[in-house]
Amino acid sequence: MGQSTEELTNQIEDTRQRMASDLDTLQDRVSPSAIVQRRKEAAYGRVASAKNSIKDKVMGSADATQERYEGAPVAAGLAAFGAGMVVAALLPASRLEAEAAHRVVETAKEHGQPLVDDARAAGEEVVETVKQSAAESAQQLKESAQDSAEAVRGEM
Repeated sequence: MGQSTEELTNQIEDTRQRMASDLDTLQDRVSPSAIVQRRKEAAYGRVASAKNSIKDKVMGSADATQERYEGAPVAAGLAAFGAGMVVAALLPASRLEAEAAHRVVETAKEHGQPLVDDARAAGEEVVETVKQSAAESAQQLKESAQDSAEAVRGEM
C-alpha cells in the first residue's frame, strides 16, 4: 500500500539536506566574496604558472643550467642577472620605487646638464677644428693639382 510515516519523514529529511546543500552551493557561486576569492586564486595560479614558464624558458632546467654554466661564473652571473631583469620587468614598481626612480632621474638631469653642456661645447670645438683642417687640406690639394696640371702642360 503506501509508505509509512517514518519513510516519508526520512525522504523529506533527505530532500531538505539535498536542497540545503544545493542552496549553499548556489550561494557560494553568486556570493561576491566567493567570486573575488576564486578570481584571486585563479590570478595567483596564472602568475605562478607564467613565472615558472618564463623561468624555464630563460634558465632552462636546473640540471641543464648547472651543466651549462659550471666552471663559468661570469656566464652564470650574466644569466642570473638577465633572469632578474626579466622578472623585474614583469613586476610593477611600487610607489616608493617609482618615487625613488623619479628622484634619481631629476638628480641626474640636474647634475648631468653641465656635463651635457661641456660635451656639446667640446663637440662644437672639434667640428670647427675639423672644418678648418678640411678647408686647409682642400686648398692645399687644389694648389697641388694646379701645380701638377701646369707641370704636365709644360712637358707637352
